[in-house]
Amino acid sequence: AIGRDLAAARGWTGQQWICLDKLFTRESNWRTNAANASGAYGIPQALPGSKMASAGSDWRTNPATQITWGLNYIKGRYGTPCGAWSAFNSKGWY
Repeated sequence: AIGRDLAAARGWTGQQWICLDKLFTRESNWRTNAANASGAYGIPQALPGSKMASAGSDWRTNPATQITWGLNYIKGRYGTPCGAWSAFNSKGWY
């Protein structure tokens, strides 16, 4: 629900929400404590996870902070969640 609300606040509804949900489900299954061997962490699988501190000091445990950071990253690098999902599908990462 937090992710849907934060995405909608950016106008990312409909297909953009579907892409974001697929992306974050694939990366972390929306778990705030998801980690992998490469050091990626959290819902958006930030690498390193400490990058998310730019969105809040509670980045390790707060889903809103993690999602906010992830949405900012997606906007800056791919423009939209569907752009990020497309990149993920072609490269295996985003």
